[in-house]
Amino acid sequence: MVEQKAWKINGFIGILVVIVLIGVTIYSFMLEQIVLGIILTTIAVILASGIRVVQPNEARAVIFFGNYIGSVRESGFWYIVPLSIDRKISLRVRNFNSKTLKVNDIDGNPIEIATVVVFKVVDSAKAVFDVDDYEEFVEIQSETALRHVATGYPYDTFEEEGYSLRGNSKEVADELCHELQDRLAIAGVEVMEARLTHLAYATEIASAMLQRQQATAILAARQKI
Repeated sequence: MVEQKAWKINGFIGILVVIVLIGVTIYSFMLEQIVLGIILTTIAVILASGIRVVQPNEARAVIFFGNYIGSVRESGFWYIVPLSIDRKISLRVRNFNSKTLKVNDIDGNPIEIATVVVFKVVDSAKAVFDVDDYEEFVEIQSETALRHVATGYPYDTFEEEGYSLRGNSKEVADELCHELQDRLAIAGVEVMEARLTHLAYATEIASAMLQRQQATAILAARQKI
């Protein structure tokens, strides 16, 4: 699915047409033209079903008898295809704060890690039709990508060469952002930013790793002296 523009006109034109039809319908009943009045009433009800109000930073994916015929992204009062239904979707920038996950780093050490993802919908058709629930999709894929990235680095290098989760948080966040964008493109979502919000050793090894860090610092200081 690819988003496209839906047919629409100014909503006040649609309202005017409906009002005129209602006036003609009333006049027909006054002339005892019952059949004509019923026909005009039916037409007025059908035409009235095309009136929509679109809020700022909102899109409406229009569906006509099971077929996607386009989206309305411009805010305002619009008249769209009668008898169609629409799915409302927000285009606002949003945050997703992941739960604190417990994973093993590349060295097998259990760590706790969490992230915040800033995202927005850029393709309403993909968000509505290509995934069942795009918000749940963002949540699951964000946690999956975080686990995948976290297992590719050590928590700390302890003066060794190479990237680590603690020492290269920006590089890790950039990789997480790129991986998330690849995963969420199918849902029409743009990842604007991803940042680690929590990073620590798991409780069961935190004390031992703290002692290791202290010993490494003392050794490094002695070498400099």
